[in-house]
Amino acid sequence: MSGQTRASAAAPLAVRAVESVSMRTRDGVRLDADVHRPEHDGPWPVLLMRQPYGRRIASTVCYAHPSWYAARGFIVVIQDVRGRGSSEGRFRPFEDDACDGADTIAWAAQLPGSNGRVGMYGFSYQGSNQLLAAAELPAALRAIAPAMIGWQMREDWAYENDAFALQANIEWALQLATANAQRAGDHPAFLDLWRASRALPLHDRIPARPEVLERHRAYTHYFDWLDQPQESPYWQRISPAASAQALTRSGPPALFVGGWFDTHLRGTIEAYRAYQAAGRGDCRLVVGPWAHFPWGRRLGALDFGPGAIGDIDALQVAWFDHWLKSPDPDGSAFDGAPVRLFDLTAACWRDFSSWPEGEAPWYLGGDGRVSIDERSGHLSQRPASRPGADRLVHDPWRPVPSTGGAYGQPAGPVDRTMIDARSDVLTYTSPPLDAPLLLAGAPQVTLDVGADASSVDIHCVLSRVGADGRAIHLTDGYLHVPTVAPQQTCHLPMRPLCAMLAAGDRLRLSVAAASFPAFPVNPGDGSSPLDAPLGAARTITLELRYGPDGRSCLRLPRSEQVATGQEVLG
Repeated sequence: MSGQTRASAAAPLAVRAVESVSMRTRDGVRLDADVHRPEHDGPWPVLLMRQPYGRRIASTVCYAHPSWYAARGFIVVIQDVRGRGSSEGRFRPFEDDACDGADTIAWAAQLPGSNGRVGMYGFSYQGSNQLLAAAELPAALRAIAPAMIGWQMREDWAYENDAFALQANIEWALQLATANAQRAGDHPAFLDLWRASRALPLHDRIPARPEVLERHRAYTHYFDWLDQPQESPYWQRISPAASAQALTRSGPPALFVGGWFDTHLRGTIEAYRAYQAAGRGDCRLVVGPWAHFPWGRRLGALDFGPGAIGDIDALQVAWFDHWLKSPDPDGSAFDGAPVRLFDLTAACWRDFSSWPEGEAPWYLGGDGRVSIDERSGHLSQRPASRPGADRLVHDPWRPVPSTGGAYGQPAGPVDRTMIDARSDVLTYTSPPLDAPLLLAGAPQVTLDVGADASSVDIHCVLSRVGADGRAIHLTDGYLHVPTVAPQQTCHLPMRPLCAMLAAGDRLRLSVAAASFPAFPVNPGDGSSPLDAPLGAARTITLELRYGPDGRSCLRLPRSEQVATGQEVLG
């Protein structure tokens, strides 16, 4: 019987009414929390979540209510981080979470009825701040469960391959700024920001610098994320990756949870891989067919079935039972494979002994009419027999819209047939597969490009084309190229995936020069898209070259280490 089944089968305990309590940080700031306890005095381990969205919400968009965890034998503490909810201080995203988190862990370990062992759980902000606190190596912290996190905040939260995540950053900045204005009692600013959050300001004079956020700079971190250079110490201060050595050598056991269509997928996987590279046997990775939230069976155009729901609550209870309740826990004794990935096409869970590695190249080719006739573009395991090129014309008046994936609307696996039919999208499609093909890992695209512009952006999408002709989004990647030479090789990392393609399926790689409003439109004159005024962007002709040397190719991830996997979580 699996650990998750044991946990879910245990009879729930009676739970006391929620209690609100406070503590003081090392610099005297009061932090407030709700505490959920079993009726029995214990001793019990503590589960801690530190929230910037109001402690009563408690991430219930993804997790069971804290009382459910309390009924499984935990003291559950949901705390408002500094400057949020009713906690004192000034809220600066992630900047105080290492010290405040360590102080909270030490305090929580001493709560009445505690057995002195603390675990942390939560997703997104609440996932990243676990790692920041864990890097302080607090003695009482025995296990964590970070879900959908930023590891390097610039690279896998604020930006993707140097392209600013425009819509996602504006949405989050408005959410936080609106709450900050409300907390300050600034009702006019609150109304201004709230209205903007319901109709995103994506078409202001400078689209990446919304006027509503400029007016209310005092309430937002947005311009730090927009303007701090890549080498700034700011990014190190707020990134768990800056403390990777301490975390992977001496940090607590970690259960990482991600979603194939989550905006922070790269951060989640890179954090797990850092643990794995350090030889840690006490870490696990689970990636489901989910966006940032919710974590259900349906997303985009697909229903992945009941197994896709994934009982993360039960898995976490098993995880924390093992590390917080066992007298002498052993990492290797925890049930389950180190890596469990949901197969997006077979709709089952697959187990791996480690993050899958390995790749096989597929080559692009065409006849010069790929932008007009989708039948003209080919994706093959052999390079094109002679040199050739295709061109697309990017018109900033009608940029390719963001559809599907992590950043598109709707998010997830959508049918891209109509997008692929646009004349500003190049599509390269394989023949029908003659045997099943498992893709597991992160694809990479290498393109030999040129442009009649000083800078360009490139968006690549990998789709599965079924017998019905629909092109269902599997994964994608976006790259900002700040300087384009007459002939240049661009390397574009795509987001990871796990998908078993059936015999008869075809693969398609789509290439475009925009994905708006997920990312700002590149003006094409060499200036930053973050400062480009509306209307300044120019028409760009992008040329993609290929030939016998295989200069433009898609490197698909393949793995032979997969175990059989039809078992579902829970």
